[in-house]
Amino acid sequence: MLEIHYVFQWPVRICHWVNVVCIIVLSFTGFYIGHPFITASDSAAYVMGWNRFIHFLFAYIFCISVLVRIIWCFVGNHHASWRAFFPYFTAKGRKGLFQMLRYYTFTGKKITYDVGHNPMAATVYSVVFLLYLVQIGSGFALYGQFSPGGFWNGIFGPLLGLFGNQGLRLTHHLVMWLLIGFAINHFYSAWLMDVKERNGTVSGIFGGYQFIEPEDL
Repeated sequence: MLEIHYVFQWPVRICHWVNVVCIIVLSFTGFYIGHPFITASDSAAYVMGWNRFIHFLFAYIFCISVLVRIIWCFVGNHHASWRAFFPYFTAKGRKGLFQMLRYYTFTGKKITYDVGHNPMAATVYSVVFLLYLVQIGSGFALYGQFSPGGFWNGIFGPLLGLFGNQGLRLTHHLVMWLLIGFAINHFYSAWLMDVKERNGTVSGIFGGYQFIEPEDL
């Protein structure tokens, strides 16, 4: 008899899909801002302006989504808790992390059967959230240059002093590619675990539920 577990609460699912859309839009518009590839005619001379507007708009949406998800780490269920992202703090978590690392690197065949994220995935997600924060900080530091002494420049302007304009641009661009690479691997890994564990990993991020054989736990 399968046990049904409500794992991914609706704020987690909404933030997940909002982040997906934001990363796609921000990557496309950000790449265009750095490397314009459209020759604008007289009737469409504001291509860069629209790209920048869309980029800034979705940057705000992304920032709000990440903030909501961080807050939910402290008020959501234990699957959404911040503790779930640091499995290496416990002996069981470290054992599971090593086991999944071996599985992903083709040096072991056994996997952990977990409700929610496995230890390796959870650890990677904690790094991804760090990359989110890097993007938000570097992005708003660059954005704040339009108004020296303004709100965003006052908060993130010191980053420009530490790393310089080009240093932040390069970091912002590099992290974009890291997040795109993660998204590709994330899609593959989620599909792999869905097939391997047969617990509804992929469907869970739509409906919130996973289906677990009790003996697997």
